[in-house]
Amino acid sequence: MYRLALARDFIARHYLIGGDFGAENLEHSHAYRLEVRLAGERLDRHGYLIDLTVLEQAVEEVLARFRDRCLNELAEFAGLNPSLEHFCRIVWQQLNARLGKGGVRLEVRLWENPSAWAAYDGG
Repeated sequence: MYRLALARDFIARHYLIGGDFGAENLEHSHAYRLEVRLAGERLDRHGYLIDLTVLEQAVEEVLARFRDRCLNELAEFAGLNPSLEHFCRIVWQQLNARLGKGGVRLEVRLWENPSAWAAYDGG
């Protein structure tokens, strides 16, 4: 099994809704760390699981939507608590739509601080 990963740091804001979450109910920012992990059995004719430049471009396009924004104001989060888990799934969906490589498994891991993360792999 081949594996390839890419990590990026970015800042976004949100506030939690639908419950008493204390200070988390107030708008605040997180220094997020995104880890994109790909796995597959076969390489392409160039010896790549996926061209790293293509992966970097897709990640930057997705992060441009969220970087320095308040998640609550974005259509993707309409009617949702902008939890780490929802955010992780939304990033996965947007990356998967851009990459859509058959035979390659995509996992997104999103850290909101050095000790807390969520992961989503579409499975």
